[in-house]
This record gives sequence, C-alpha cells and structure tokens, in this order.
Amino acid sequence: MKLNVNSIDRFIKELPVDKDLDNSRRQVEEACFSYVTPKVPRDPSLIHVSTEMLENLGLKEEDGQRSEFLDIVSGKEVLPDTKPYAMCYGGHQFGNWAGQLGDGRAINLTEVLHDNKIWALQLKGAGETPYSRTADGLAVLRSSIREYLCSEAMYYLGVPTTRALSIVLSGSKVLRDVMYNGNPAYEKGAIVSRVAPSFLRFGNYEIFASRGDKVTLKTLVDYTINNHFSYLGKPSKKAYIDFFKEVTTKSMEMVIHWQRVGFVHGVMNTDNMSILGLTIDYGPYGWLEGYDHDWTPNTTDSRQKRYRYGTQYQVVLWNLLQLARALLTLIEDAAPLEAILDGYHKEVKVAQLDMMRSKLGLDGKADNDDKLVEELEKALQLTETDMTIFFRNLADLKKEQSVDWFTVIEAAFYKPEEVLNKVKESWTNWFIDYGKRLSIEVSTDEERKSAMNKVNPKYVLRNYMAQLAIDAADEGDYKVLDELFVLLKNPYDEQPDALKWFAKRPEWARHKVGCSMLSCSS
Repeated sequence: MKLNVNSIDRFIKELPVDKDLDNSRRQVEEACFSYVTPKVPRDPSLIHVSTEMLENLGLKEEDGQRSEFLDIVSGKEVLPDTKPYAMCYGGHQFGNWAGQLGDGRAINLTEVLHDNKIWALQLKGAGETPYSRTADGLAVLRSSIREYLCSEAMYYLGVPTTRALSIVLSGSKVLRDVMYNGNPAYEKGAIVSRVAPSFLRFGNYEIFASRGDKVTLKTLVDYTINNHFSYLGKPSKKAYIDFFKEVTTKSMEMVIHWQRVGFVHGVMNTDNMSILGLTIDYGPYGWLEGYDHDWTPNTTDSRQKRYRYGTQYQVVLWNLLQLARALLTLIEDAAPLEAILDGYHKEVKVAQLDMMRSKLGLDGKADNDDKLVEELEKALQLTETDMTIFFRNLADLKKEQSVDWFTVIEAAFYKPEEVLNKVKESWTNWFIDYGKRLSIEVSTDEERKSAMNKVNPKYVLRNYMAQLAIDAADEGDYKVLDELFVLLKNPYDEQPDALKWFAKRPEWARHKVGCSMLSCSS
C-alpha cells in the first residue's frame, strides 16, 4: 500500500530544468533546478512526527507510523510519479556575493495539494546534489532537532515560518567539526522533512540577474506571481513592482515578529530570505537570554556581529536592496523600487513602535511613547535581564504599583543585587514614567494583562532547552524532545505543570557549546 498524497509538482512542470542529469558539483546555467535522487539511508528509524502537519498534507496520524511513510521521509523511497529535485540559487553571504549556492543538502520531493492549500515537501540531510560544493549533503541529529523544534515553536508563537513534518535517524554516522576549530567528530546522521508553501528565496532571483540571464529570471518571476501572488494580476512591469512591495511588507512583518519574541536568526544571508516572508533555514539561531542588542548566536559572526539582534531590521532592508537590484533587470526603472525601500525605512520604525506598545500593554498612542521605549531598552541593557521573563512578568504590574516594580520583575534579573546597588535609580525613573503612561490608559489591569500575555510568550525554545533534548536524544531518549514539542504548542499559556521551563538560562549553560554560541555546522 503506497502513501496517498495529492502531488501536483508545479515547480518542475513550469520552470526550466538542468539538462545535465549527472549528480556532480557544477555550475548550473539557465535552469531553476536539477533532478536528484535522495541517498538511501543505511538503517532509518523515525524519531518524531507532527500529526498536525500530517493532516495538512491529507494524511492521518496512523499514516505517520507506517513503513511507507518512513521510507519517504528518510529518502529510502520516492513518491510515485514524482521527481525529486534541488533548486539553483545564489546569495550574498555576510555582505559579499557568493555566486551559485543552491540546495546543497535539501532535496524537494513534491508539492502536495490538500484543502485548497499547496505544500512543498522537502528533505534536509538526504544526500548530495549538484549544489553541495565540497560538502556531503547530509545533516546530523543535533541540527535536525533544532530545526524540527524551532520551526514548529515559531509557528505557534505566531511567527511566519516554514514547518516541520518529521525527523528521522539515518542509521549512519556523519563527520562534523561542531565549532570549526579543527576538532571533527562523528555524530548521528539525521533527516528532517520540512514543509512550506514554497522554499523560494531571494537568491533564486539573484543568481539569474548576476549572470545576465534575463529570460530565466523573467520565467521564474512570472511563475512566482502566477502561483504565489496571483492577486497581483498577470505578470507585467507593474506586477513586478507590486510583487516587490509585497515581499517587502511580508519581510518586514516577519522581522517585527522576530524582535517581538526575542529571536535572532544568526545567518540572514539573502539565500536564507524567503520570498514569502517566512523564517527559513534554522541554523545558529537563538533567543535572547539577557536583553542585548549586540548579541548574535553565530560563532562565524562573533567579531563583525552583522546579524545581531539590534540590526535585524536593517539587514532585511539590505537584503531587499539586493532583491531590488535583481528585479531591476526586468523593471528597468529604479524609482519605484527606491520608493518602496524608502517606505520600508519609515514603516518599520512605526511597526516597531507599535509592536513595543503591544508588549507594554499600551492600547492608545502618546507623543512620548518612542522615548519610553528607548529608555526601557537602555535600562534592559544596564545589567543582564532576561527578555522573556521581564515582559511576561511586567503584565502583573498594577497601575498604582510602579513604586514596587522590583518585586514584580526581580525574577528577570540574573544579578538582582546588582540592580539594587548600581542601576536602581534608572529603573525607578523608567517605572515612574511607565506608571504615568498607564494612568491614561482606559483598559483595566486585568484587560492589559490579558492583552500583554497574548504577545509576550511565557515559553520560548531557549538554546539550553534544545540542547537538553539533543543530549537525551543522542542517548536514545526522546522524552525531552516530545515534552518540548508539546510545551511549545501553547507558548502563551501558563501551563503550571511546566514552570521549570519558565526560567533564566542556568549558569552551567552560559558557555556550553549549543547553549550559547553556535556555528553553522549541521
């Protein structure tokens, strides 16, 4: 009995394919993808599956336990009447043009139509492709668990994201240098199946513009509009401009959500920017522990800090500029693109302030709200302050209670005594201003708390939490993985039985590999 999904495969039917069928590393010209076959795993075993994503694909919970399902999501078998493929794209990495990159360890299986929604199904870590360069196209358990948990956690936080269907052990060992410091070791190989309406990214368009291949670029942009932005009308120069505006808006909304929950992507290269404004490619990501605009989880970026928390807005704008340059090839008029980019610069400031108002429980708008936010962000960085705990507990503050602020948010401080001895005055002044601002709000304390608790999560996937799941899974114990998977489905709920996860990063995790800084190794 075969796994029954409704495959449609628009991508391979409507876009130009690489004529070379050899799976060798090479430059792929005038093609959007190359056919590839997943590597057959030695001894695959299923670790975890998302029943919600099964349903989204038209499958039942019991389907996820069938051997046919394991065969597909491990790469052992190919769905009937489908042709797996890897996409061709380029990208700017850390500000520099890197040329052709492509799906080096991702293999797209098919597109599935169910309930009038289309999902692209992809395997990450299923073997080499023409775009693997010097790598092996494989992935390890460590990075696969991080991607599996985080993509689903982000979805339930309300952040636009790709999704995850399953995670599988391949049965083989994979050699990786975790910190790129000359100490490689063998780790368990794994494959995660990812799902999204599309995995197209800025780099898909950049590669053809960089080569002067206007024909293939136009074909791809027209395909994208017809299949993902059809409400913009038939492809034309006006539709191309409107398309860029839509991508700009979606990208801005995505990064506003990142800032709201304290998420830092870590590798915001243009090849990791979704054309649909989805969070994509979960590598060395992290959540703020101590609130710090300069923090990045990526060891590769530890000196430059290009992709730190405080610059994510600006990096999105820079990446949009690169996409605009690619689309200029078709539009042939820079003015409308420049106007859209100028608009982003203004709109993101408004959106950021509105987002911070919501985190502070402010319904209305006042002239000095920007100053209130600015002073708060300064105070948060005076001493190590946990972002998640601070904003969640702030909802418990009563309007008339601003003078007793310390008792409300003490748990957010890593060194409470330091706050009282060194920076108490700065905090007291801010809470006095916050109290005055709350006094002109019409909402009650309970109404404000309810509103704040809908935008300030109680539980996020802190790096040390993911590492605990990884360490246990490496020993064959998946209970922590499942516990976190369930916990993060309701990140805004109190979940009193799970309060151990509503806590600051433990001291043992401060400098532990995987709990603080991470590399791109996967």
